[in-house]
Amino acid sequence: MADPVAQIRPYSPEDRKLVQFMVSKANLQALAVANNKAYAHPLTIAIWAGLSSLMIYWLKWWPADQHGWMEYLKPLPALASIAVPIMFFIDWINRPFFEEMTQEILRYPDLADISKYYFQQPSSGLWLLEYGQTFVGLIAMDAATPSGKTKKIEKQPKTAVIRHFYVEEQFRPSKIQDDLLKYAVDHAFNNDPKLERIEASDSPLVSYLRPCLRSAGFELDHHTKKVGILQWNLGVRYLDRETWSKKAN
Repeated sequence: MADPVAQIRPYSPEDRKLVQFMVSKANLQALAVANNKAYAHPLTIAIWAGLSSLMIYWLKWWPADQHGWMEYLKPLPALASIAVPIMFFIDWINRPFFEEMTQEILRYPDLADISKYYFQQPSSGLWLLEYGQTFVGLIAMDAATPSGKTKKIEKQPKTAVIRHFYVEEQFRPSKIQDDLLKYAVDHAFNNDPKLERIEASDSPLVSYLRPCLRSAGFELDHHTKKVGILQWNLGVRYLDRETWSKKAN
């Protein structure tokens, strides 16, 4: 039996549900990361330990010498009872930010008719990375000209945007995302000589993509907004044609 082969292929209409699901999954995964980071924050742990200690003291659940090692199990219900509402509160604060971002992304015109949208420009495209029959990741390059453009926009360098970029967790250690990004970037610059710049979203909550973008030459341009209970900075990174050319050569 032949070994599975990794390949990057263009989007086809049969992939629509898979793409929409993976785009939603990619954005909601950031919520799980945000929650976990908040749970492990020193302030959260201090609050949990302090409230748990108060509850144990009030209920007189500190270990004694009456039942040997079993006494050390007495504080556990208090520790769990305090942890649950703290975790619920953190998720309650974080969730609206990420659900709103996910809905905003799903409502963007590109996902309404993916085939039509990503074939408007020769440098645009949406590609899926597969290993045999297994889905590995996807990337979408949007080089569509903004509608209703003004003279100010016309004077700006022509820019493409990486709308979606996701790789399944089990494949991330292999850094296959680097190959997927290089494929999309090379396609965009090679197919449009007028394209001067590519932008991509930057988030500390999608940690596997930040090193990938940096390695490809993407630099931080600006921060866009703060999200979540710990106010993480989201931003935009960019790669210009000159930097890409130097790396290509």
